[in-house]
Amino acid sequence: MFLLYALLIGLVLGFVLGGRIAGLLELRFRWGGLMVAGLLVQVALFSDLVAERVDALGPPIYVGSTAMVLVAVLRNVAIPGVAIVVAGALSNLAAIVANGGFMPASPAALASLGRSPATIYSNSAVIPDPALWFLTDIFALPRWIPFSNVFSVGDVLIGLGVVLAIVAAMRRAPATPPPSAPAEPVAMAADPVRADTSIERPA
Repeated sequence: MFLLYALLIGLVLGFVLGGRIAGLLELRFRWGGLMVAGLLVQVALFSDLVAERVDALGPPIYVGSTAMVLVAVLRNVAIPGVAIVVAGALSNLAAIVANGGFMPASPAALASLGRSPATIYSNSAVIPDPALWFLTDIFALPRWIPFSNVFSVGDVLIGLGVVLAIVAAMRRAPATPPPSAPAEPVAMAADPVRADTSIERPA
């Protein structure tokens, strides 16, 4: 849900700064299907129905789907703001890989949301002495925010990059069509039927 809030903030900020939705629609994101596929895999993976049955397959699926999203984002790094998204995705992937396919969550962050550690495979797992702890889910949104959850430094970077990408796209000048070439003068062909109107006067 952290990404959802980034999308909403980007749209609102884009309009406030004089952007237009048409600019966002003109944005060409390549390999978007790969990114959507990776995200859908994660949505399914962390659903209760799958998470309680996935067992040892969970970590490699999580790492693989995260890598899919990262590859798609890297393909679009030239878009303003996407480089920050890449930095955030790399940060999260590093934390997940370093902890064996789990994204560790701070017990204090979970407790602030009134949650206990998950008993099934989860994208926020409590791990004793996690590696790269400063890149893990050590923060939490306030409980009064809808869909509040724990989040990491990488999530913050991804959200910031998404906001910047949306605002930059909305404020981009509209594409202007190339100027049309001036019409070339059409040469008048001699008309053999037309009689010469000049009259020759006798000397």
